[in-house]
Amino acid sequence: MSVKIRLQRYGGKKSAYYHIVVANSRSPRDGRFKEMIGTYDPHLQNDDPKRVVINKERATYWLGCGAQPTERVAKFFKAVSIGTAAASN
Repeated sequence: MSVKIRLQRYGGKKSAYYHIVVANSRSPRDGRFKEMIGTYDPHLQNDDPKRVVINKERATYWLGCGAQPTERVAKFFKAVSIGTAAASN
């Protein structure tokens, strides 16, 4: 079973916001997930601390378990200095 850390879309048309979730790679984008580890609101300013909120402890745990982040989530991890070296293996 492959586990991914990815974005799950919420909100209405042209007012989307996202949850960063750990899910089975075969689950649909907005389907079942194992754990929500953060949020992303693209409507906030780039320097707003609430734009990307990630539980670093849980993200590190899931990376250690072998979860693979998507490209966008990997950029978020790099921005908040969460080690993605475990994800590249």
